[in-house]
Amino acid sequence: MRSVKSRILAGAAIGLALVVQGATGAAAAGVLNLYNWGEYINPEVLKAFEAETGIKVNLDTYGSNEEMLAKVQAGGTNYDIVFPSVHMQDIMAKLDLLEKTNINTYEGFKHIDPQFLRAKSDPKGEYCLPYAWGSVGIVYNREVLGKDITGWKDLVATVSAKDLKFTLLDDMREVLGVGLILNGKSVNSTDAADLKLAADTMIAMKPHVAAFTYDARPMVQAGDVAAGHFFVGAMVDVFGAPEKLGYVIPEEGATMYQENICVLKGAPNKENALRFLQFYTKPEIVALNIAQQTNGTANVPARALTPDNIKNSEEINPPAEVMAKLQIFEDLGADLRKMDRVWTQVKTAQ
Repeated sequence: MRSVKSRILAGAAIGLALVVQGATGAAAAGVLNLYNWGEYINPEVLKAFEAETGIKVNLDTYGSNEEMLAKVQAGGTNYDIVFPSVHMQDIMAKLDLLEKTNINTYEGFKHIDPQFLRAKSDPKGEYCLPYAWGSVGIVYNREVLGKDITGWKDLVATVSAKDLKFTLLDDMREVLGVGLILNGKSVNSTDAADLKLAADTMIAMKPHVAAFTYDARPMVQAGDVAAGHFFVGAMVDVFGAPEKLGYVIPEEGATMYQENICVLKGAPNKENALRFLQFYTKPEIVALNIAQQTNGTANVPARALTPDNIKNSEEINPPAEVMAKLQIFEDLGADLRKMDRVWTQVKTAQ
């Protein structure tokens, strides 16, 4: 699931017996340093890569695209691979931070659904490999709300009538994206009138907002809040308590995220990084990851290998009419400052 946790370091070396296995050809082959979102990769995937290649994987994690970019730009790291959102990939491409891998010429690339080649800077997949994607909707506690909800207007009306609270993500673009969608606007609009509408809409919600936070899941599970603005990775909680919890892609529309696997131009272990991209084209490996993450995947044959509850979930794999209502963020360049000013108004409004 895509979520935010404290930074961790993982990926100890595998046992000597695995390293020397002739069947995998895995002699000791150095290291690979990944920098990924918290809890956004199944540790079993990393173990499988280590077993196959003999390459030791080190994992460090971040909580936002901006945190990742700042650390990469500051230098002094040994990261080989990062997992930027599509709009951040475009930003990093402009900054000449990404290595051309030609992963699109690798045989396993045939598994990738072309609609997920979304980066404007990489329309053919010459640099990065589509990793995972999902919607950003509402996870809710059915017992607290007393009903299922259909979207934002339904949620606000319900919590208002029952004097309940919900959370919003502590994320400028996601929150303003909700406001823009509810006013029929593009989530990439920086028009002053559109942004004012979005801000006014979100400020009007604030009496019902308990917090701006990435920690909604445990709050919703415990019933401390009725619902939370969150990523579809929260489906792992819904699967664990289906009578109590639900997740909905709002009927008004929603944002979607997609992260890709990219090799940094300054990567010290570029050959190992390319091997990981190639490894992650294997449908069985992608399915292993998705089984824990409950995200969508661009790897078409992998979808059939995922557990039935994921494969058959319209929250994780929405039908075409719902997909058509999902919007993805684009790089706004200098216009992002316009959103910054409006975001400050939303956060400070009483």
